[in-house]
Amino acid sequence: MTFSPADFAELRRFFSAKISVIVTGLLLAAAPLFAANAGDEVVVVFNSRLPESKAVAEHYAEVRHVPTNQVFGFNLSTNESISRQEFHDTLQKPLAKTLEKEKLWHVGSEVSTGTNGAGRVVWKVLNSKIRYAVLCYGVPLHITEDPALVEPGTDKMRPEMRRNEAAVDSELACLPVLEQHPLAAGPLRNPYYTTTNAALLHPTNNLLIVARLDGPTAEIARSLVDKAILAETDGLWGRAYFDTRNISDIAYKTGDEWIRGAAEIARFTGFETVTDTNAATFPAAFPMSHVAIYAGWYDENVSGPFARTNIEFMPGAFAYHLHSFSAETLRSTKRRWCGPLLAEGATCTMGCVAEPYLEGTPDIGIFFGRFCIYGFTFGEAACAAQSALSWQTAVVGDPLYRPFGKNPQAQHLDLEHRHRPQVEWSHLKVINLNLTRHTPLAQAADYLKQIPLTKQSAVLAEKLADVYAALGKPASAIRSYQSALKLNPSPQQRLRLRLTLGEKLTEQDRADEAVENYRQLLAENPDYPDRASIEAKLAPPPVTTNVPAK
Repeated sequence: MTFSPADFAELRRFFSAKISVIVTGLLLAAAPLFAANAGDEVVVVFNSRLPESKAVAEHYAEVRHVPTNQVFGFNLSTNESISRQEFHDTLQKPLAKTLEKEKLWHVGSEVSTGTNGAGRVVWKVLNSKIRYAVLCYGVPLHITEDPALVEPGTDKMRPEMRRNEAAVDSELACLPVLEQHPLAAGPLRNPYYTTTNAALLHPTNNLLIVARLDGPTAEIARSLVDKAILAETDGLWGRAYFDTRNISDIAYKTGDEWIRGAAEIARFTGFETVTDTNAATFPAAFPMSHVAIYAGWYDENVSGPFARTNIEFMPGAFAYHLHSFSAETLRSTKRRWCGPLLAEGATCTMGCVAEPYLEGTPDIGIFFGRFCIYGFTFGEAACAAQSALSWQTAVVGDPLYRPFGKNPQAQHLDLEHRHRPQVEWSHLKVINLNLTRHTPLAQAADYLKQIPLTKQSAVLAEKLADVYAALGKPASAIRSYQSALKLNPSPQQRLRLRLTLGEKLTEQDRADEAVENYRQLLAENPDYPDRASIEAKLAPPPVTTNVPAK
């Protein structure tokens, strides 16, 4: 079947309508109604001993329109770690008192009725103007273990849970129940884990959404809100990468299931999605371009493409590596994961400051469902993804960041109207959304051929080549890969195109062209980590001599 331009205009409207119904319908159904200015729901906390901490707080408050009487400085330790007593005396208790004094929330008594019908008086937040707390660069990260703290009831806990160390973020999330004196040891159950109703994540329901603007430097911390705003304006675009371990061990396979679930959500919502099922993490030579989303596990320190300086994070990118100590420090650009990912350009991440055990880490599948489909803010999605509070998770990024709250069709038209380059990714999303719904590949190829932008976009030209390859049209695929190389691809996309083109040319017995392509690859990437394998492809085939049989 052939399509005229008018037919394709209708096809585009049809595709967009499908996006509206399937994706935006979920967003509109799930999006709660809060204050007109989300900044009104935020308190910003900084370390008054560090001028750069105050500067990050003031910048965030200005950009997000947080009222000046909701920005608080406390005289805190300048170390990443803090003792439990110091946490209580210098941050936890002073913040609770300040919120009450400034009438941002009110704590009072309420009779709670148990399942047996008996009532008891509890002290809790009865009303609150705020939902979020943003901790700024310089606010301590980790509450250290206090072996002298003895609490009744800990003997009933599993031995590995009899610890009172915690992430500052996760401990402050329980600030609304401070007057109920919960145990410091062990985790507290998050009653709103997996919720699809963001309105329940509220101090009157015993929960404060806490995240931090942090990283190896104050400049990186400050930039997190700027990149979030940019992605909210133009969209979060790019590719999604997921790294499973293909593990069958019952004690650990849950981690793989979470990541596979997240990958399916990314694919369902239109991202060009790559899932690595090898036991090892992505190798250093992997061409990781246009990173919008990354989730994987399980290396102790940053590795593979992320340990190199040419990672291509898109504005607004979320990157997460599941490891027990991924956020042990945020100050390093080489150790652990959260600090290096932020240093390379990620906009938001999560991690653990100490051993949480697998079930105590964020469920990344739940996170992506709430973030990408239900349109939760980053802070809401991170909160809904955690089964445990008062535990080990730190959430790094602007908690108000909400890149999936717009109608995709309206966003596409807005990008076209403003002549924004991101419109190429919106076209790609249209194609991917429909391919996940079993639109014929031939129809997708025709759609791409009819879009004038395909002739100008390396992103769309590469997609057309991939579709041709899937259709069993190698010659057309090769021509489209070659076209994409001429359309100013990013360095890592160019590398991927070269690698793919080399394989396709070799399969078609076009050896001379394949060799020239690989030579170009090495010239363009002199420090390519797997250089030896490419050089082997350049070597002439061994000469065989026929030896007469005896």
